[in-house]
Amino acid sequence: MSSTTREGDRLAQEDRGWRLWGPYQAARQWGTVREDYSADGDAWASFPFEQASARAYRWGEDGIAGLCDSHGFLHLAVALWNGHDERLKERFFGLTNAQGNHGEDVKEYWWALDATPTHSWGSLLYRYPQAAYPYRDLIEQNAHRGRDVREYELADTGVLAEDRFFDVTVSHAKADVDDVLVTVEATNRGPDPATIHLVPQLWFRNTWAWGRDDRTPVIEVGDPPADAPAGRVLLRAHHDFLGYYELHADDAPEVLVCDNETDVVGLWGAATPITPYPKNGVERAVVHGDRTATHPDGHGTKVGLRWTREVAPGATTTVRLRLRAARHGAADPFDGFDDVLAARRAEADEFYAATLPTAVDDADRAVARRAFAGLLWGKQVYRYSVREWLEGDPAQPAPPPRRREGRNAGWTHLELADVISMPDDWEYPWFAAWDLAFHAVTLAHVDPAFAKEQLLLMCREWVQHPAGQLPAYEWEFSDVNPPVHAWAAWQVYLIDGARDRVFLGTVLSKLLLNVSWWLNRKDVAGNDLYTGGFLGMDNISLFDRSTDVPAGHRLEQSDATSWVAFAFLSMLRMAQELARHDPTWEELATTFLERFLAIAEATEAFGSSDVRLWDEADGFFYDVLVDGAGHAEPVRVRSLVGLVPLLAVALEPHWVATDLPGYTLRRGWIEEHRADLLAHCLVTHPDATSAGTLALVDPGRWQRLLARLLDPGEFWSDHGVRSLSAAYGVKGDPDGRAMAIEYDPGASRSGLFGGNSNWRGPVWLPVNALLVDALHTYADGAGRDLRVELPAGSGRAVDLHAVAGELTDRLLALFHPGPDGRRPSDPVDHPGGPLWSHPTFSEYFHGDTGAGLGASHQTGWTALVAHLMFEKGRTHGSHGD
Repeated sequence: MSSTTREGDRLAQEDRGWRLWGPYQAARQWGTVREDYSADGDAWASFPFEQASARAYRWGEDGIAGLCDSHGFLHLAVALWNGHDERLKERFFGLTNAQGNHGEDVKEYWWALDATPTHSWGSLLYRYPQAAYPYRDLIEQNAHRGRDVREYELADTGVLAEDRFFDVTVSHAKADVDDVLVTVEATNRGPDPATIHLVPQLWFRNTWAWGRDDRTPVIEVGDPPADAPAGRVLLRAHHDFLGYYELHADDAPEVLVCDNETDVVGLWGAATPITPYPKNGVERAVVHGDRTATHPDGHGTKVGLRWTREVAPGATTTVRLRLRAARHGAADPFDGFDDVLAARRAEADEFYAATLPTAVDDADRAVARRAFAGLLWGKQVYRYSVREWLEGDPAQPAPPPRRREGRNAGWTHLELADVISMPDDWEYPWFAAWDLAFHAVTLAHVDPAFAKEQLLLMCREWVQHPAGQLPAYEWEFSDVNPPVHAWAAWQVYLIDGARDRVFLGTVLSKLLLNVSWWLNRKDVAGNDLYTGGFLGMDNISLFDRSTDVPAGHRLEQSDATSWVAFAFLSMLRMAQELARHDPTWEELATTFLERFLAIAEATEAFGSSDVRLWDEADGFFYDVLVDGAGHAEPVRVRSLVGLVPLLAVALEPHWVATDLPGYTLRRGWIEEHRADLLAHCLVTHPDATSAGTLALVDPGRWQRLLARLLDPGEFWSDHGVRSLSAAYGVKGDPDGRAMAIEYDPGASRSGLFGGNSNWRGPVWLPVNALLVDALHTYADGAGRDLRVELPAGSGRAVDLHAVAGELTDRLLALFHPGPDGRRPSDPVDHPGGPLWSHPTFSEYFHGDTGAGLGASHQTGWTALVAHLMFEKGRTHGSHGD
């Protein structure tokens, strides 16, 4: 991150509040766990899309290209109507988990075009059909499709044929910390004139209807200054916490005022309304011409401003808004308006020009900038008090008693009201602990303060469980994600210049509790072999590793064990770094070393049946099923589960021997008394500048695993490392049930975990990025002289840095346009042509073609493509030495 630019200066001005306003509004609030007060826990059915326009949300808000304050009180978002839709387009439409043939799936097209870390500038493009939106067709067609058929998408309906759509671009620019300028531009891409209704809406989140705080804010129509040009509109908003704000508009929009309250009459046939002017009052006025649900006296808690425009083919119509604190006085809100937008756009160019590596070419720089834009637009105000959610609200019906024993009942301490980086705008509008770690690593290149804040947040006492577990995600906080937090914290520390030891010490002290939880809860047999369930890799095994382990068995997991070893090595490096400046941490470094060595020993000798995680005949690591009598049986599935052990690698810095005498003394004792163990785990290269390489996998096994990894018939694809070997299908009957798994490179054909995620063949960016890092690290130490065939069987011998570089290039090439303008990563439903040339950051990628699959806006961890661009230019050997 560059501090020599205007945006860099703003980032340094933490006390000025440049982050107060941003695109923190969710793209979807309906169907979330937070809004589910049902007895059966079916969040999708508890608050369906059809109710979203008329029912007040409890915990958040949603909208299109929305802005709000960092507390989530006052919201501004665009709504649209094309004159044909059955409803006002206030939010993105998509299918629920049960409706989609591959799980939940948004049925809209939009792209985050640009953003700066302080949100001084941002731009987003939404593609809106000119014909009636085909809600029923999308639901019905997908209902008829099985898992062997791809999803039926919006482009498949024909509604976008001949480019009959509006490209709606929403841009915002800050003149000050509490002064935001907004433009909404609609371009007619079709061949004929078309009408569009642009309906930006300003509203307060409903905080008053629940019986916990009855103070009600207000928005009222004000009188513009007497000397203001004709057509000016002024809205005045007051909130007890935010104070007074004004929204200014020009060019004479129609003003529609209602209340952000539930339409209990329209939804449920109640005899008495909460208000005659409910939340859907704007929609009723715009779509149905019914103005009886809008306030005649011009004050409420939700206001829509409508401009109706006929737009010629290829033409663009624009509306302008300015939302600012009333303290800015009576200055003309549109004086110099365009100059502010132009200045902020230019400052964004300046910031990224100074921040992105100079060696990155223009095409990759554009992709990186889009990746950062998606991450920054993906931030969301996330409010959730589990205790209040379980108890229910005083002014609402009491939740069913069974809720208290249901989902998240053991997380009553969790109390969040924070801006958090989300995995995806629509399909995953809630944080996930391991996703967030990868987000932080990429964000650290442009906003290290926010990256550190996010990592620390997951470890704060109101988030991390008292037992030490980090919350997985709102559908079940008690599910287990891989422990990648320590690796991410170490990477963020390095990216930020290896200088913030306060951050490093704080996060390490919190992670001590987390690894204690792993030791006490997930080492079931006390033998340093761990279990964890699916561990984020949903359907990667023969069975659901969280809930369907064969009866009478426990599962000792190759990946769980390796993830914990990986975490201990990351924490060892953190402790060494801290101990170099404060000897208090030196004892912890020796603890982490010994815990890592204990895991390494356990992977070598397991159980009475002498079945190890490592299979010598296959040259691969497998999960092992153990029954009550101690009989052990490997689950012979060659997947990422068996490659995760490669990640557990770290370099001992050259200064350890001199700067950490206590640690060095203890390591010397181990070398003398446990030479057999240390020889397997610690390799010191004769010419190395480090004190050695600690690795869970010795050089011989590294080479054998790489032979699998680099085999195009197994894991090595043109687009990265596959999640499952392409070589075979596997059958098994671990408890008498016939089970099978086969290479499945596209969307999941399995119903495990809802079917919207597939780890049986596709390429996933997060694990690939970790493999790149591990390859470089091993190449800097124990693997310095190692040469492998790339690809396997080619006869071409290269070192491990070259392997890491080739893997990086293949991942970056996912986003490189081909001769026809299409990128390998483009989802197959995206039509070709210049209007569809935007890079799409999908959840994962087809194992053979590279096509984007799963969630189509998961810039979250797929933004690691930008991190890889920075890593390409790093100096090898720079691991905090």
